[in-house]
Amino acid sequence: MSTDNPALLGQLGRHRWTVPLIAALAERKGARFVELLALLSTNRESLTRTLDGVAQNGWVMRNPGHGHPLRPEYILTEAGWAIAPLCTGIEDVRKAVGLAPASLSRWSLPVIRCIDQGTHRFAGIERGISDSNPRALTQSLKSLVGQQLVTRTILDDYPPAPEYWLSQSGSKMAAVLAGA
Repeated sequence: MSTDNPALLGQLGRHRWTVPLIAALAERKGARFVELLALLSTNRESLTRTLDGVAQNGWVMRNPGHGHPLRPEYILTEAGWAIAPLCTGIEDVRKAVGLAPASLSRWSLPVIRCIDQGTHRFAGIERGISDSNPRALTQSLKSLVGQQLVTRTILDDYPPAPEYWLSQSGSKMAAVLAGA
């Protein structure tokens, strides 16, 4: 699945547990709430917020007619199955490069995709991701540099200007986002 739509990547990053949740539901073809809690190693409130968010996006729903109302099972919708290969690919790369399950912030995926498409300066990245603000982008870039998905170089110019490039690990993530 190609992700030329930055809004989709922003929606996937809106809750830190969205990508791992969708990948887990795709792998298991559905799971109960308590199973997801144990599988994702998150807290009840975070999982509840994430499930509410992905349900609003139309990616996940309660399995109708299954189980007790206080112990629901969740399954992917048709739209959820459409993005499941992308989420599974992101999870595979995340595990391969040794990142924690909730390590990607809201803007991590759009920033990686933007840099992969040839935008290497902060102002260009900011224009490419119109929904974000400068502070959030700065924090995401610092986080991505710290996670070694992005490298930051300073141009020897007046005034000095930073440029951002994908590392080898970041390129693997970008390949998944590009559908390669």
